[in-house]
Amino acid sequence: MNRFKAYFWPIVGLMAIVISVRALIDELRGLSLNEFLASFQAISLESWLLAIGSTLLAYAALAAYDKLALDHLGHRISLWFITLCSFTTYALSHNLGASVFSGAVVRYRAYRSKGLTAGEVGVLVAFCSFTFTLGTLVLSAIVLILKPNIIERFSEFLPLEMSLTTGGLILALIALYVLGSLVGLRPLHTRWFQLHYPRPSIVLRQLIIGPLELLGAAGIIYFALPEAGNPGYVVILGIFLASFSAALLSHAPGGLGVLELVFIAALPEMDPADVLAALAIFRLLYLLIPFVMALVVILAFEHSRFVEERSEKEP
Repeated sequence: MNRFKAYFWPIVGLMAIVISVRALIDELRGLSLNEFLASFQAISLESWLLAIGSTLLAYAALAAYDKLALDHLGHRISLWFITLCSFTTYALSHNLGASVFSGAVVRYRAYRSKGLTAGEVGVLVAFCSFTFTLGTLVLSAIVLILKPNIIERFSEFLPLEMSLTTGGLILALIALYVLGSLVGLRPLHTRWFQLHYPRPSIVLRQLIIGPLELLGAAGIIYFALPEAGNPGYVVILGIFLASFSAALLSHAPGGLGVLELVFIAALPEMDPADVLAALAIFRLLYLLIPFVMALVVILAFEHSRFVEERSEKEP
């Protein structure tokens, strides 16, 4: 059973990649490598700088996820440590998906070294995941209300029935979550830990910080796309939310093939070469460069822990 669990999600991710790549090949028939390179080279320096700024915003918001969770748990840890831990965690998990080497293991070792219990680390991970989900719901509702016709872009690809009513329903559910905080619901007691309902100040910060990461990540793609045929930031944000959610559900490492397939299908008015070039910049800034940097941080952290543990054992 344990062996089955260890291989299940990697197999699911691999199958998602294969299916997505095959579908993507059908979408890109006739596209040449020269066209893609021309689109990539046509991206201006200003667009690169704006995309880099969006990347920094996204990862700063991810660090704020951890800071918010630690405030909820009542722990004070240096912002520098939180930023490094968060950056490393998400850089790994974004690239490796449901792999056993995911960022959850890094986060566990890092925060355990700062005195958090295993139960508290579990709550922290769940809190950060919920903050991300909350941000996705908030932005999805806003996009559906501002651009209700966006669902037509996915009518042939994703069998979803969304409308203004759906957007309003999502906002109503979020309002219930906020109301629960204002009322002050009782904590949930388990054998290993207590799960307290977030305070109103924490919930308010969740509603601000949660969407920021997604706004920044979508901004990378938006700024990398050319103006010709560009449907606007709100539409790009909506497509990004759909593609990123599909990538997470597929467990494909880095959403490989999934992001490209959804964007190509949802942007028929744009040159596929331009879309692929923008997604290449997204992968470079949001996935690949942070991944390499995260590996360096892990090696440095593990080395420092090894030296520290060895010095404690010496008489």
